[in-house]
Amino acid sequence: MDLFSVNNPNLLVNFSFWFATASMLAATAFFYVERKDVNAKWRTSLTVAMLVTGIAFWHYLYMAKYFFETGQSPLVLRYVDWLITVPLQIVEFYLILAAVTAVSSSLFWRLLGASLVMLVGGFLGEAEMMSRMPAFIIGMLGWFAVLWMIFMGPAAEVSNSTGNPASQKAFKALRLIVLVGWSIYPIGYYLNGPGASPDLTNIVYNFADLVNKAMFGLVIWAAAKSDK
Repeated sequence: MDLFSVNNPNLLVNFSFWFATASMLAATAFFYVERKDVNAKWRTSLTVAMLVTGIAFWHYLYMAKYFFETGQSPLVLRYVDWLITVPLQIVEFYLILAAVTAVSSSLFWRLLGASLVMLVGGFLGEAEMMSRMPAFIIGMLGWFAVLWMIFMGPAAEVSNSTGNPASQKAFKALRLIVLVGWSIYPIGYYLNGPGASPDLTNIVYNFADLVNKAMFGLVIWAAAKSDK
């Protein structure tokens, strides 16, 4: 049966894989072209945004192929992608601050560590290498640690002290994505419980990735363009 036939029962999830793959490629090309037209201090941040969508595009090629051929969730491939791209996104908070002010390297490592705790907890639970609820709690603690640092902790304090409107605007928009956009992932975790259909879980994860990766980069691009 044609993957995109209206009679295909997996039409929506197939489309979500195709749409996410194409969008990640488009975003990567856009960031590559635009990074040459921003202030030099923002180019590292935009390069990282390009890497995030580029790595995601590469992994989505394989995830889509795996799902199309097996009908099963590409769990390991998805977490390999997140293990690379999510820490890069978290590091963006450090980079957009470092572009306009002096920032302690300890902030970098604390943000990175919290993001890894979040990912490891999620993977252990979804791969059934650990009881789902304790693993979920571990992952949520990592996410809450990130939220604390960017809303009330050291990252928020540095942002408030920069006096750079573009950096502050980008920082606030990015942390809103981490708060609201990333809340979709725990929903996907819940949907991917024992006996769950892979279709809805993958639709949720695919569109969450699209918003949280491409939009993440667009926020940084908009800040860079406004800070000439």
